[in-house]
Amino acid sequence: MDRLFDFVGNHIELVAIWGAFLAALLWDNSRRSGQTVSTAQATLMINKENAVVLDIRDKKDFSAGHLANALNIPYSNLASRLNELDAHKERPIILVCKTGQTVGVAGKMLREKGFNAVRLTGGMMEWTNQNLPVVRS
Repeated sequence: MDRLFDFVGNHIELVAIWGAFLAALLWDNSRRSGQTVSTAQATLMINKENAVVLDIRDKKDFSAGHLANALNIPYSNLASRLNELDAHKERPIILVCKTGQTVGVAGKMLREKGFNAVRLTGGMMEWTNQNLPVVRS
């Protein structure tokens, strides 16, 4: 550990450059992933803005429990099934996955096609942890 402190002290410029690159990488990653919404914000968007919930988990996970009225298009099929969302282009789309991690790429794809897509923070795991209602089918 002492060697680390010695290195930092002796090479402050390199450490500063590394820190700047790390900050830029994190900023760029969060910008590309798109806006996130909490479960409370998602509920408001669904109720007040008529937002569409798009669950990108596979059919098995979707059937085990999902938000009411959610559409299910698994991530692996999303690119080929984007036309199914054209009717909802004017409405906000809330993207849902298992933990909130995979929706970043899906959100980027949708935003590039002109959709207003946001990510549900924590995904279905957060939704169920807060004991919010789910539909099983």
